[in-house]
Amino acid sequence: MLGQTQMTHANTSRLAGGDRDTRSSESADCAPLFDKVALIGVGPIGSSLAQRMRAAGLARHIAIATRRAATRDRARALGLGDSYCQDPAEAVHGADLVILCVPVGAYGAIGRAIAPHLTPGTIVSDVGSVKQVVLDQLQQVLPEDVFLIPAHPLAGTENSGPDAGFAELFVNRWCIFTPPPGTPAEPLARLRAFWMRCGANIDLMTPQQHDATMALVSHLPHLIAYNIVGTVDDLETEGTAPIIKYAASGFRDFTRLAASDPTMWRDICLSNRDAILEMLGRFSEDLASLQRLIRWGEGDELARLFTRTRSVRRSIVEAGQEVDLPDFGRPPTRPEPSADDPRDAAEDYRCKAVS
Repeated sequence: MLGQTQMTHANTSRLAGGDRDTRSSESADCAPLFDKVALIGVGPIGSSLAQRMRAAGLARHIAIATRRAATRDRARALGLGDSYCQDPAEAVHGADLVILCVPVGAYGAIGRAIAPHLTPGTIVSDVGSVKQVVLDQLQQVLPEDVFLIPAHPLAGTENSGPDAGFAELFVNRWCIFTPPPGTPAEPLARLRAFWMRCGANIDLMTPQQHDATMALVSHLPHLIAYNIVGTVDDLETEGTAPIIKYAASGFRDFTRLAASDPTMWRDICLSNRDAILEMLGRFSEDLASLQRLIRWGEGDELARLFTRTRSVRRSIVEAGQEVDLPDFGRPPTRPEPSADDPRDAAEDYRCKAVS
């Protein structure tokens, strides 16, 4: 199955403690990890990857495929790639790493288009926010002699297009891998080294763990934001008051999430439907409980809830996820791997000039 050997997911998930790296300022004269990297799509993530690859010397050739001519022209003007085309099959020819940077709803069609043109041993990865659907759509169409390693960098902005990318986007952010059971250590190590040289910290999950986690900490907040902003817009349209004119910082934070790419979030909702519905159900129950506390004037219970959630916010800061702090508050260290930890293999692909 897709070039896999006998190595269980339980073995690969020994990395679940995370692989952190703050050594992101590597010299551009490091030996490239890949001869040719094909980026299918060049939105904020694809553009940021191209810029980081260029700055860190991660690939000898960057091929960019995107459907719209205007996007290709803009990518060319920004100097993101070495070659540009409309057809993904043309871009992947001779590539040893292919990264899908498009909405997850397009994966199946792209997988079928590129499958006959992939070189044996190629690593096929992605940057999507849902992972089970990646395996469902791609495992059945990709040839057996390539390595499918889904990935999800927890980074991005609400802006779209190649101009929204920047080379530092992934620095000290987490990138989660969800490799299928039996993924060999060598391609996994190469992809790990790639993302580490992009500045990312690495963690491994099963697709189910990833999708359930993202439904709670990413997908649900976006849906709440879309709904709140939609409600405010409806009320303003009804003419009850010039609401948006007086929007404070709390509402503006919601509008930032609600400005995210509509096509991408449509596909996320449809692709991670079960996990999202479960989290929406739990949120609705908790919201109903909060409503009862307010209705019945339960001030002590409200204070207890607000105190608990305030401590959660502080724990997020302590965990290094606060964007207002330098380097997101993360300490300048990463855990040392054990002697038999397969992530050691990633060091073989790191620039030896970095101490």
